[in-house]
Amino acid sequence: MLRRFRRRADRARGPRELVDARPSGPPVPFTFDGRPMTALPGQTLAAALWAAGILSWRTTRVGGRPRGVFCGIGQCFDCLVTVNGRPGRRACLVPAAPGDVVTTQEGHGRADLDTP
Repeated sequence: MLRRFRRRADRARGPRELVDARPSGPPVPFTFDGRPMTALPGQTLAAALWAAGILSWRTTRVGGRPRGVFCGIGQCFDCLVTVNGRPGRRACLVPAAPGDVVTTQEGHGRADLDTP
């Protein structure tokens, strides 16, 4: 009985509380599509966007469908963003850095490739 209660209590807590993790420094400021955001020290852009409730930050080349994190370990390319003007960065692998300018990536992120 006590074991069952403990499991329910654990579900009510978030991952940080379960592992007793504490940030090792001040929040990391960055912007996403012009909005000020913060990340925990060492947190990836994908994790910071998820924490802010943003689940999609790329659109597909064909159809403009929304995409976000799929695998979360850098094997797929669904979480691509443009970071500091450089397209094609996998948000699940890139740690947030102070002052990063992150923007939604549309298609492949290279408008110069679309011109005939």
